[in-house]
Amino acid sequence: MSELARRVLFSVVAAPLAIAIVLAGGAALAALLAVVSALAAWEFYRIAAADGLTPMDDIGVALAGIVPLLVHARYLGIYETPLAVMAIGVLVLLALAIWRRGVEGKPLGAVASTLLGVVYTGGMLSFGYAIRYHRYAVGASPLGFGGWQIGISAGGILLLLPLLLTWASDIGAYFVGRAFGKRKLIPRVSPGKTVAGAIGALASSMLVSWIYSHFVMRPVSHLDFTTLGALAFGLVVSVAAQIGDLVESLLKREAGVKDSSHLLPGHGGILDRFDSLLFVLPVSYLLLSWLLTFAP
Repeated sequence: MSELARRVLFSVVAAPLAIAIVLAGGAALAALLAVVSALAAWEFYRIAAADGLTPMDDIGVALAGIVPLLVHARYLGIYETPLAVMAIGVLVLLALAIWRRGVEGKPLGAVASTLLGVVYTGGMLSFGYAIRYHRYAVGASPLGFGGWQIGISAGGILLLLPLLLTWASDIGAYFVGRAFGKRKLIPRVSPGKTVAGAIGALASSMLVSWIYSHFVMRPVSHLDFTTLGALAFGLVVSVAAQIGDLVESLLKREAGVKDSSHLLPGHGGILDRFDSLLFVLPVSYLLLSWLLTFAP
């Protein structure tokens, strides 16, 4: 089977399953995010090790996978996480470095890279769960949407927005870059990216944002942006997606690694596919808190 055929087959199977889980939400979404976070952290630590660092990968992978589950528990009202608990977690890692790394094991770099891996993967992907249960998607808006009572299913519609925009940004960059790309964007970081591709990504994301907000979000979930809000949302998400892609390319180039792994048939690794979302999800969560204020 060719590489392209493997990629298409995997996408045909994985995409509908992922969409179904996004729409279902709850424990299924938390479990998916936990698995993806743990695998992404494992890849991150492989890259860090290739760069000469010595992260405590077993602990980091476990913590990255736990973070989305803790977010799920918090949304269920099971517990509240005080800042002191997170601070103690950092202190525990520093203490473990005494025995796990010692002076010769570069303990400062070990703890720093371990914490970064947890935040970069589990921390950022957990914003997907937060978007799924954003306050505008689970009930009447405190800022005034005419008293609409919006069902929880609206959260799935809302979470699909940044996912689709990331995909649209990638597709726009690919086709416009191939057709018109001559001037390189940042060749030292990612030789394949062009200025034309970056512009195509912005335009595609903005167009899909407007179409989705007006023809899907409005009739299905009674959530909507103004035209300006939709275009602005698509623009910022595309910028975040492209920066996320460039950051992962930067990390891999520094470590001399081509792919983060080969876990996904035809797609490389988890980070290779989710690098943009690591930036898009937290940025989208923040944007939603601002832009939905201006919904009609």
